[in-house]
Amino acid sequence: MKISFIVPVYNEQDTIPFFYQTIRENHFLQQFLVEIIFINDGSQDNTGNILAEITNQDTLVISIDFFRNFGKEAALLAGLHHATGDAIIPIDVDLQDPIEVAVQLIEKWKATHADCVLAKRVDRSSDTFVKRKSAELFYRFHNFISDIKIEENVGDFRLISKELKDNILKLPEKNLFMKGILSWCGGHVEIVEYTRSPRFAGNTKFNALKLWKLALDGITSFSTFPLKIWTYMGFIVAILSFIYASIMVIQKIVWGNDVPGYSSIITCILFLGGVQLMGIGILGEYLGRVYLETKQRPRYIIRSAKNYCANKDTKDQN
Repeated sequence: MKISFIVPVYNEQDTIPFFYQTIRENHFLQQFLVEIIFINDGSQDNTGNILAEITNQDTLVISIDFFRNFGKEAALLAGLHHATGDAIIPIDVDLQDPIEVAVQLIEKWKATHADCVLAKRVDRSSDTFVKRKSAELFYRFHNFISDIKIEENVGDFRLISKELKDNILKLPEKNLFMKGILSWCGGHVEIVEYTRSPRFAGNTKFNALKLWKLALDGITSFSTFPLKIWTYMGFIVAILSFIYASIMVIQKIVWGNDVPGYSSIITCILFLGGVQLMGIGILGEYLGRVYLETKQRPRYIIRSAKNYCANKDTKDQN
């Protein structure tokens, strides 16, 4: 039986050697063929050289080098394309998701024959307050507006079966939001709870802007609610405008009051202008994603893939 670990890396020269050593020294994993797929997402440090040394020593390690930084979602997709294992586990190289939990995922999968085993965080104390709250708001908002529910406090760290992986790769979409796609596929899902560890080295490469873009991708990929809400808002504004106009007419006819002039008109214009710009902005987010899909550009460009053929041959022989 073969297990594939998908490991996106970006400027992780300090973490890769220890991560590799931790996997290779784990006694439970030694009963399997363990394939490690490192996706070098345009690193600028010594990451490429370190991966080259490891792949020269270990034919079960695949190193995929991108031409530039394409982002974690693209790296995960590349890992799925190159994974040859019976079970696939995306995992961060910083070991915040412990290898011991990966062992639990494999044990649960073997016991239940699940299509997907989620690793759910029960304690996020290692994250900052802002990150915890923003993640909580995202999960709640996404699950409120979307028919596809994402399990809260579950990241990319999980185990997926080869069958589920093959179904994901059949999708024609270019811009995949992995958490949503995996939930959309459904199947038999199990959960393993764990506490996330702090990074043992290096710094996180995710910033607020990247997290915001990821949240937008998740919302626009699985819900049209933001578009629908502007229809309802337009209807509400029209009703309120009609009521306000009726009140002004009655005041003029019955009591002879003067209709408010310049200030009220400017206020209404600015308010409606702001509402329209917000609506156009949301429409633009969806239209932009349609535009990107129609261009059919690849999600990533590979400079080199070391040991991939050797791993594929190993899988065929088993």
